[in-house]
Amino acid sequence: MSRAAIRYAKAILQKANENNTEAVLFGDMQSVYYTIEGSRDLQTVLQSPVIKANDKKEALLKIFSGQSEITHSLINLLVANKRTPLLGKVAKSFVDLYNEQEGVKVATVTTAVPLSDELERKVMDKVKELTGSEKVTLRSEIDPAILGGFILRVGDIQYNASIANQLGNLKREFSKSI
Repeated sequence: MSRAAIRYAKAILQKANENNTEAVLFGDMQSVYYTIEGSRDLQTVLQSPVIKANDKKEALLKIFSGQSEITHSLINLLVANKRTPLLGKVAKSFVDLYNEQEGVKVATVTTAVPLSDELERKVMDKVKELTGSEKVTLRSEIDPAILGGFILRVGDIQYNASIANQLGNLKREFSKSI
């Protein structure tokens, strides 16, 4: 994350804490982050030096019209400071800072195909067992390159049970014995 994005995120978290609106803003920032991550077109618009700042602001305020006043203020501030490309990073930083403040452990599971509800529950149970925390959020990523199995990351702990990793281990073992 960029330092600037973290500074903006800390500032809006402090403002939200003062107003007791951090939970609302958390929902906003998740929505902003996933909307930007899910739209290549929106990312292009935010990065484009050709599109006028005012047009970006209008578009963002329309896209996020259902969000809180603090979110709208953030958009206005980023536009005024010519920092609109940072919006997604600020949202991501805010989500991370909020989770840290609330003691929520974030686990990332990477699979080759989407998780079923049952498998997601099992992964959540395992993460709760590993971390000793009941406050756990599961972030799911899909990467067909792992072929099968999963990679689980919780903080700085990583457990790699992917087929690609197992094949790599086999290849290294065969290379040693030849």
